[in-house]
Amino acid sequence: MKLLRVLVLIALPLYCFAGSGCSSLEEVINKTIDSQVSVEEYQNLLKSYSSGPATDEAIAQLKQCFLSQSDEILTKVGTLLVTMVSSNEL
Repeated sequence: MKLLRVLVLIALPLYCFAGSGCSSLEEVINKTIDSQVSVEEYQNLLKSYSSGPATDEAIAQLKQCFLSQSDEILTKVGTLLVTMVSSNEL
């Protein structure tokens, strides 16, 4: 399951050629760290990247991990992800 989570997170940057300015990647990052987005809404957003029930469960677990974090942690994760994506452009 952990491998599936990693693959889901890797697939998006590859799909977007790892550039910031990729609206799909930015939307997923924003929805991932948004505590107002439910697990169901998040799964619907990533449905096109899912290959079946196992992937759906991994996506749900990933979102649940972020839902259990404080707003401070979510802000820091957002900053980290933006920095990582932006550094790939250099």
